[in-house]
Amino acid sequence: MQERRRREEEGRVHIPAFDLAPPSVRGIILSMKSLRAWLGLDREDTHDDAPLRDILETLDHLPSDRARYLAAFAYLLGRVAGADQHVSPEETRAMEALVSEHGGIPEEQAMIVVQLAKTSNLLFGGTANFLVAREFSAMSSYEQKLALMKCLFAVSATDETISTSEESEIHRLANELRIQPDDLIALRVTYRRYLPGMFRH
Repeated sequence: MQERRRREEEGRVHIPAFDLAPPSVRGIILSMKSLRAWLGLDREDTHDDAPLRDILETLDHLPSDRARYLAAFAYLLGRVAGADQHVSPEETRAMEALVSEHGGIPEEQAMIVVQLAKTSNLLFGGTANFLVAREFSAMSSYEQKLALMKCLFAVSATDETISTSEESEIHRLANELRIQPDDLIALRVTYRRYLPGMFRH
């Protein structure tokens, strides 16, 4: 308690969501920048870049456009996986595999990217969801948007059930990305056994 009071007196910001990240990942984040930078308080473009900034620094070896695409891709995976306030170990592993595959990056780096994406979703949540979706939409072809939608269904179904919250978030994101109704229906048919209210055989 005294330690917490001392930190507050020194002007440090306590962030419960940040503390949820594993110690190894917190160390990576803190080594990248100060807490003020993590919160995006040291730049004028806070609202646009803050949710993706640490992911982008992890991907600084990639071309800028490719890094922004992969950072947004990972963030949106985390957005849907965490819609029910829980990201299972199975969902996390599926996200890591997809980020590694789509980004062409090593598994170890994909693990860091996914953890940062999950933590960023906890920190920024709804305030950043639309902005990140808009950026992803602007930089992606329709085929890439559809590929993301397939990944969202696949990640949500890894624990053999897609929750109502996850389904709602998938539909919300489909609207933001302007996915054609026929394509969304086709994906729903593919994953129908995992959807809420559907019988599983």
